[in-house]
Amino acid sequence: MQRVFQYTYRTIANIPDLKGKWNKNVFNKEAPLIVELGCGRGEYTIGLATNYPERNYIGIDIKGARLWKGAKTANDANMLHVAFLRTSIELIPYFFAPHEVDEIWLTFPDPQPTDNREPRRLTNQKFLNSYFQLLKPGGILHLKTDSTFLFDYTLEMLKNYNGEYLQQTTDLYSGTDVGFDLNIKTTYEKIFADKGFKIHYLAFRLH
Repeated sequence: MQRVFQYTYRTIANIPDLKGKWNKNVFNKEAPLIVELGCGRGEYTIGLATNYPERNYIGIDIKGARLWKGAKTANDANMLHVAFLRTSIELIPYFFAPHEVDEIWLTFPDPQPTDNREPRRLTNQKFLNSYFQLLKPGGILHLKTDSTFLFDYTLEMLKNYNGEYLQQTTDLYSGTDVGFDLNIKTTYEKIFADKGFKIHYLAFRLH
């Protein structure tokens, strides 16, 4: 069964019928569907999938060279509950039905700090609207970042939505046991942490 999908704006008309059917047609099992956006090398997707094989996982990134490593790892380990999608984040409504996704992870997205880059910030209102259309009622959005700017910006954007914070911290590893999910460290996170940056994290449940 195919586990890697690649579609761009040019090939959008050729997308297979995946909306609402990832569990049935790709994973061949009904299970919570977890999506990582901007997954890079797929380290977080693979880490979560290793610990929770009863769930289904999709890592999404536009950079094929990065994504290849995660896809190879999943293939070599015969992780049939993992898939990767190479596409732009703007296109995800073409791939998922409303309320199909249980959780979305954003792990160290580019903060795009200048004003003219706000349209590319992955937690701007346009993107959040898209994510929350795909999440089930009670679905969870996770953000891990070293950027205080992006963290504060995201908190401000989330004021527009009806939900609750399950967790919110500006210093994730401040001496407490954060659990397996949050102890997964990507290559980028290790670089930031080694430079002394504090890791910010939030989990927001949509009502």
